[in-house]
Amino acid sequence: MRIRFVVLAVGALLSVPGVWAQSAAAPSKVGTINVQVAIGSTAEGKQALAEMQSQFAPRQTELDNLRKQIEELQTRLRTASNTLSDDEKARLAREGDQFTRTYQRKQQDFQDDGNEAQREVVDRIGRKMVDVLDKYSKENGYSVVLDTSGQNTVLYAAPTIDVTQDIIRLYDQSYPVKSAATSSKPASTPRPANPKPQQ
Repeated sequence: MRIRFVVLAVGALLSVPGVWAQSAAAPSKVGTINVQVAIGSTAEGKQALAEMQSQFAPRQTELDNLRKQIEELQTRLRTASNTLSDDEKARLAREGDQFTRTYQRKQQDFQDDGNEAQREVVDRIGRKMVDVLDKYSKENGYSVVLDTSGQNTVLYAAPTIDVTQDIIRLYDQSYPVKSAATSSKPASTPRPANPKPQQ
């Protein structure tokens, strides 16, 4: 699985409801926001995606190489089955099983670590985005803002009530990103790679 900035169950991750409701005494405008798009489109979200891709690239390469080794073993067993001895076939089959188990374990670790990294980013940006959205809604007279990216069903939303781009712009103004060189927060350390299976 390649690392992509995908926000799943944003409301659950942020402990934020899909509807932001303001003062009930002053009914006025209703707006919509795609929180998933908003988080991934902020400068901080784009920077986090680039950092995650860089952090997980070596592990993706390791998985790709391991998968190629498995495919090569399978091809060798298929194409040379008539010329290989039974002992050699058994040895190659055992080696293939070891590689397959190692690949599956590393792939699961990779996926789990990637999902955790994404959750941390969504939580960090989402908490600040709620503050930006709250301020924006009050200043612009919105009584309700619906999240169109979650499980909530929004059957129709006029483009004129979508505040996603406004929130992205205000978020970037409120929380400007630092360049990678000046960032003081170290990247989380990936889980160490498992050793090559014994033959």
